Parts: sequence; C-alpha cells; structure tokens
Amino acid sequence: MRESAAERHDRLLALVRERGTARVAELAERLGVSPVTARRDVEVLSGRGLIDRVHGQVSWPRRQGASGGRSGEGLVIGLLAPSATYYFAEVIRGAHEAAARAGARLVLRVSDYRPEEDRARTEGLLAAGAEGVLVAPGWRGPEDRLAYGDWLAELPVPAVLLERRAEPGSPLDGLDRVASDHGHGVLLALRHLLDLGHSTPLLVARRDSPTALAVRAGYAEALGTLGLTEPRPVIDSVPAEADPEGFERAVRALHEAVGSGLASAALVHNDVDAIEIVQRLAVLGVRVPQDLALIAYDDEVAALADTPLTAVAPPKRQVGRHATELLVERLSENAAGAAAGSEDSGEEAARRHLGLLPRLRVRDSCGARSTSSI
Repeated sequence: MRESAAERHDRLLALVRERGTARVAELAERLGVSPVTARRDVEVLSGRGLIDRVHGQVSWPRRQGASGGRSGEGLVIGLLAPSATYYFAEVIRGAHEAAARAGARLVLRVSDYRPEEDRARTEGLLAAGAEGVLVAPGWRGPEDRLAYGDWLAELPVPAVLLERRAEPGSPLDGLDRVASDHGHGVLLALRHLLDLGHSTPLLVARRDSPTALAVRAGYAEALGTLGLTEPRPVIDSVPAEADPEGFERAVRALHEAVGSGLASAALVHNDVDAIEIVQRLAVLGVRVPQDLALIAYDDEVAALADTPLTAVAPPKRQVGRHATELLVERLSENAAGAAAGSEDSGEEAARRHLGLLPRLRVRDSCGARSTSSI
C-alpha cells in the first residue's frame, strides 16, 4: 500500500524529534524519498509550526516555559475524534477555541469509527509533536471498549478521555475524562413529557455509538427515578439510508404504539432519525405533536425540521473546551514539577471525572410551542 503524505510526515517528525536537528538531504535519504519531496514536506510542517527550518537544516522547535504568559504557550495538543462532523464537530470547535486561548496548537486526527486504528492514529499525533492528547476512541459498543481500550492507560503523555466512559475499575478509569451526562439529559426529556400530561414515553434509539448506549441506559434509570414502568421494550432505530427495512420496522412499531393508545410521547435518538421518523409517520397519518409528542436527542439539526423538534442538547462545545483546559493544566503541572525537581513537586493532583449536564430546548414537536431552555 502506498504511503500517504500524513504517514510520511509522521515519520519525518519522529526522525527530527529523535535527532533534535537534521539536514533535509539526510531526511530524504532516511525516508526513502526525493530531496524535492523532503523539502516540500519540511515546508509544510514548518509552516504549521511543528518544526523549525534554517538554511537547509531542520530542528525540533523550542517550547516556551509556562512562566511567560499563557499557561499553554507553545504546547502542541493532539485530538483523536471518531468523526469531524455532526456531534463531534462542536466538540472539536470547543477544543480548538480553548487551545487557541491558551496559546497552544491543536492537531486533529479522525478515526472514522475504526477503533482498531485508534492507537496508530494517536501514535501519529505523538510523532507530530503532541505533548498531551484528547482522545475520543471510535468505540461503537462495550466490546470495542474492552478490545481496544487498555493501550490508552499506557500513553507516555497526559491524556484526557472525551465523551467516553471507562469500565469501572479498569486502567482507563484512572484517566482524566470529560463527558456529557446523558442520563441527566434523558431524565429532563421524560420529566418534561410527563409534565405535559403524557403517560410513560417510549424510547426509539440506536445501538451504534456510546452516546446511543448511554441514552438507553439513562432511559432505564430515569424510569426508576420517576417511578414509571417501561411500557414496552425500546424500539431499535437504524439509519434509513443504511438499513431501509430496519428503519421501516422502527417506524411501524412506533405507529402501532400510538395507534393502540399505548403511547402518546416518545424520545428519539438522534436528530436525523427523528426528522425522518416524523416525515414517515405523517405519511401513515400520525401527526406531531397532535398525535405524538416527540423529543429528539443531540440537537444538531432538530430546529430545522418542518415542525421544529424539541431536543436534548448535550454541551458538546463545552466538553471540548473543558477537556482542553484540563489537559493544559496537567501539562503545566508537569512542567512546573520538572522545573522544581521530583522531590519538591508536591502532592500529585487528583484525577477528575467531569460530567457536564445537557439542556432541554423546547420547541413545537412536544406540543409546548415554546423556544425556552430547561
């Protein structure tokens, strides 16, 4: 398989980091590429601030100390995300903003929900100069977390887990992490529907992401908290474009529940599925909100539906921001400890598991006809 430019850049950065200083001709020889290609790569990487270039020679950039202004000045922070679109676009934006405010540079890698590649992509971030990493593994379910998780606890740099929860007691559970409290978000949605006079709401949800599984777990917990009984099993949702038959089964199950009087309200994960379900239900004669009060989960595009959807909005941008601030703090603590000497560095800072609370944005689809936030 032909080596990509990103992979070649990683190898070049690893060489410069290892040697401290190297000539471009030497790098070309070690990389097995032409001098023209090596010079082009050096120009790209120096333009990004990842290496210094002077008179045909490159060197690993000197980092400014934490005492000179912003605590993250000169740092390079790596971010591994499963996607750069939809939900994680806002997480990345928050991380980028926080890094910029700290004077740090954010470098992004995307796994496309291939957890088997998470480790290699994170090592690529380290080769690109990352001194700490924010990691949202491409896990789709618990089996991925078990099969592709332990390596995170062995990273040689500080790491913060993003929008993911570790198995209690596992090595990953000792890492810093920042995540949305999806259980709280589900509770907000169900309580709002009950306050509007509905009986136990149904849940229509996917199984293909940690968020989807957290929403399912939150639903079961919320039923207990609110003293409700589950009216029927959770309706399994799937993307309409990927599995049209599975999507139609989910719509028919919800249609039957409404038609039989079993349910008059539902929470649907996620926005896209909710919009498509509402459109299909309309064809079958079920109107939202007249026949079915509906709340979506994610609030990415919910407001753009024909009938604007009430939605649970996880604090995605704030997750990225708080995680980056926490990582910069860890790196600054390490730098201060190294400067003071290991014997004088004081007590090690406690690790943090930070849960951020979603909000409920009320629109037309639940029948409240309001634009308030709860």
